[in-house]
Amino acid sequence: MRALLTLILLLASGPVLADSCGDLIGRVTAATQAEIGNRSLDYATFTVAPDTTLTLACGGSYPSSVGAQFRGETPPDTYYALFGRAGHAVTGIEAGIIEAAAHRARDAASRLRHSNVDAGGVRVTCSVSTGEKGPLTLCAVIESTDRS
Repeated sequence: MRALLTLILLLASGPVLADSCGDLIGRVTAATQAEIGNRSLDYATFTVAPDTTLTLACGGSYPSSVGAQFRGETPPDTYYALFGRAGHAVTGIEAGIIEAAAHRARDAASRLRHSNVDAGGVRVTCSVSTGEKGPLTLCAVIESTDRS
């Protein structure tokens, strides 16, 4: 009986989470014109260009986040503008605020490998690395854990 109740609760909560993630996926797609790649209940990938991708983590009861990955030495301004639009779609924070924070975080990360910048109630984090496939910049904007 307990297993049946657990199954019913899981089935009942599934569509709510899927709709929430579906809404975020729709907003990110509309804001960035990115093409949806892989998708699960709480995660999606997007392709923007051969050197630029997006990832979306739909938090449900946890903070949601969107990340942008760029393969190359220095991301162009279009990368930061795209990141700002994607961040706005997920967090509601003005795209320009997220874009400016990403520039600051990426500049610091080029010296430190990783950097965080708080901006407008969200955290923007960037990392810079060089691996077998060459240089990579990863930036993410993460919703605040305080949802009050």
